[in-house]
Amino acid sequence: MPRRVPVLLLAFGLLLLLGSYIWYAQRVVDELRGEAASSSLMFARVYAALVDTSATADGTATLLDLSREIRELGVPVVVTDAEDRPTYFANLPELGVGVASPRDPRYAALREMVRTLDRQNPPVVEPGIGKIHFGNTPLVRGLKVIPLLQVSMLSLLIVVGILTLGVRARAERERVWAGMAREAAHQLGTPLSSIKGWLELLAEREGDPAAESARHHMQGDVERLERVAHRFERIGRPPKLVPTDIGEAVEAVVNYFRARVPTLANTVVVNFERGDGPLVIPADRVLVEWAVESLVKNAVDALAGRGGTIGVRVDRAAGGGARVRVADDGPGIPPDLRRKIFAAGFTTKERGWGIGLPLARRIVEESHRGRMALVPSDRGAVFDLTFPG
Repeated sequence: MPRRVPVLLLAFGLLLLLGSYIWYAQRVVDELRGEAASSSLMFARVYAALVDTSATADGTATLLDLSREIRELGVPVVVTDAEDRPTYFANLPELGVGVASPRDPRYAALREMVRTLDRQNPPVVEPGIGKIHFGNTPLVRGLKVIPLLQVSMLSLLIVVGILTLGVRARAERERVWAGMAREAAHQLGTPLSSIKGWLELLAEREGDPAAESARHHMQGDVERLERVAHRFERIGRPPKLVPTDIGEAVEAVVNYFRARVPTLANTVVVNFERGDGPLVIPADRVLVEWAVESLVKNAVDALAGRGGTIGVRVDRAAGGGARVRVADDGPGIPPDLRRKIFAAGFTTKERGWGIGLPLARRIVEESHRGRMALVPSDRGAVFDLTFPG
């Protein structure tokens, strides 16, 4: 989604909310103005009937007009006698206006409507008439509902605004991260060129076993640095998914660590197992190796100073695809930290950065649409990387 779309949606929502508020406020003003006019007219007609003492004055017409205008206000009304029996009613849904009678088939509904109206407003007692049970006008009902809808819409817009700001901030951090990674890859190029020059000088010392051994290991490290630089260049770019033998890629990572883990004091053993035959899946080999390397490196760090075994196994996943399991017999991960280990920046190491596991998870789940999980175990830490086929 383009970055401007959430902002435009938020602005549209705010304009819609403001427009609805102005429209409804104007409607309330118009309704109140109309009710004031009707009340004034009713007062004038009642007063005129009271002061008119002429023999020709007919109060009946005035009272009929008054009754009609009261009904037009839309207030639901039921009048009951001293025994709470409905006598007449007005403005009731599906019942209309009329005089109540026990023989009327609507009589039971009227009695139920009395209880409904009393829940809305307490009845008014008028001597000589009885109890007047009345409900709310359409304006009052709207005043109860519309503000709640507006508050709900405003709350939704606030949540959308917060989420939009969070997405934009995260996107900005990712752009900065990608830029720094590519700059780091660029900076690695200079020392790599220098080291290659020294390797060429060592190659001229043929017959020197020490020089040959140093040159061999230095060449391996240079290739490793070149792959690291290549990885940094890939951050922030789409993965290159091509048919890849996942077992071969993982084994290359294991072989690299086997030559560099402690083998004297506090020995660390790295074992590798794979199913029969090649296991080819669509994957970005550079990124897959990076994810597996992060897990193996964490396992090596967990066994530092104590020794132990790291097991790496590649199997066919249920339903197709591949599963890579990296397990160690170290101290494991405390239960209270299991939900935090994938958070960027979280680390238990004194000099850690807290990006290894989040990066590995992003490679598996976002770049390959797979799944990375910490598997419950009695000892050590066990991670499963599942890639679709």
